Amino acid sequence: MTTNELYSEAVTLLKDLIATPSFSKEENDTAEILMAFFTKHSIEYARVGNNIYAKNKYYNVNKPSVLLNSHHDTVKPNKGYTLDPFTPIEKEGKLFGLGSNDAGGCLVSLIATFLHFYNDENTKYNVVFAASAEEEISGVNGIELVLPYLGNIDFGIVGEPTKLEMAVAERGLMVIDCTAPGRAGHAARKEGENALYNAVDDINWIRNYHFPKVSDLLGESRLTVTVIETENKQHNVVPAQCKFVIDVRVNELYTFEEILEALKVNLKSAFKPRTTRMKSTSIALDHPLVKAGINLGKGYYGSPTTSDKALMPFPTLKMGPGDSARSHTADEFIYLDEIKDGIETYIKMVKQIV
Repeated sequence: MTTNELYSEAVTLLKDLIATPSFSKEENDTAEILMAFFTKHSIEYARVGNNIYAKNKYYNVNKPSVLLNSHHDTVKPNKGYTLDPFTPIEKEGKLFGLGSNDAGGCLVSLIATFLHFYNDENTKYNVVFAASAEEEISGVNGIELVLPYLGNIDFGIVGEPTKLEMAVAERGLMVIDCTAPGRAGHAARKEGENALYNAVDDINWIRNYHFPKVSDLLGESRLTVTVIETENKQHNVVPAQCKFVIDVRVNELYTFEEILEALKVNLKSAFKPRTTRMKSTSIALDHPLVKAGINLGKGYYGSPTTSDKALMPFPTLKMGPGDSARSHTADEFIYLDEIKDGIETYIKMVKQIV
């Protein structure tokens, strides 16, 4: 198929996906659409949960493999929409609709790229494709569920809207629940120990602390307190307990264990991470995939947001058509030219390797 034919197929598929609600954990119908698309093109595929995956026709277990991945779930539309989020609308070179930018444009561009290489029997690498579920909520039934079925993967491209620039590093995310202790008492008699004051002492340390190792790509690792509450609702009772939440954004120079150790040494409050799955990741600048992008004139940067890249135990490059600033916004859209550029760019990059 020519690039124009691939582009036409990709846009048609994206319109079908936009027209079909696919909120996280509710991706069954878009999974059916993707399966029908692969059937139409005589591509063997498999399904695990709401994840769809396929391998190139001449897949060889003795060859290394590259993964092409993006997600087909979306967030729910916000109240600011003036257009029907489930009606794909072409207007002024744009395609409007929920999930068009995040990450439908990337998804269909990678599918078109997979189609381009599917029947090639002379590649040095296997080309594997996966459309994952639950990315928007970092769910356990998304990419983690399907990875064991993909065979050995050496490296991959994760499709997210980056203006087709290369996100070579990505911040890790850890959410920590904290509980400051105290002792109840009557406020008028200055009884008890105020857990709220103890929490404030810890919060002040968090506010002023700076981790010394600063990344050239991702800057500082950051601690931000985002929630605070006490169970006590009476004005005259000293609270015996105060809970607060820390949002932790970690650069590639720190492990979660190192962050937790710093908190252990400096906080009086008890704390527990909700999860340590979303680790910071990076891919070497001399990796063949990055060098392929540089050869095409692409720049690179460190991404402040997290994606399925954080859950992959092999080097990955986050890159795709569209703009992250449009993600989760009302009247979401992607430029049609961005999809065409995405297909052409992906094919040129992968061709340098496989």
